[in-house]
Amino acid sequence: MKRTDPKLIADVIGDFLQQEDIETSMLEHRALQHWGDVVGPGANRLTTERYVDNGIITVKIASASLKNDLMLTRSSIIAQLNQLAGKPVIREIIFR
Repeated sequence: MKRTDPKLIADVIGDFLQQEDIETSMLEHRALQHWGDVVGPGANRLTTERYVDNGIITVKIASASLKNDLMLTRSSIIAQLNQLAGKPVIREIIFR
């Protein structure tokens, strides 16, 4: 069947991403990109090897005191990252 009504390219791309289940992965990586904005530049410098997989961000931290501080504010960090991503895609943060 031939389509006769026009559709915005943004809608076509959005439909494709949802259909291929890529949207969640993209939103997870978008949240990870905002890590430095949420924790601040000082904490960002001391965190390395940041990656996200299935809604879980894993971060290696060089400082034990910073690790403790971030663990105490974990739920707030998750909420801010999800807000910046646009959807609740981050479920947990693991500090190593």
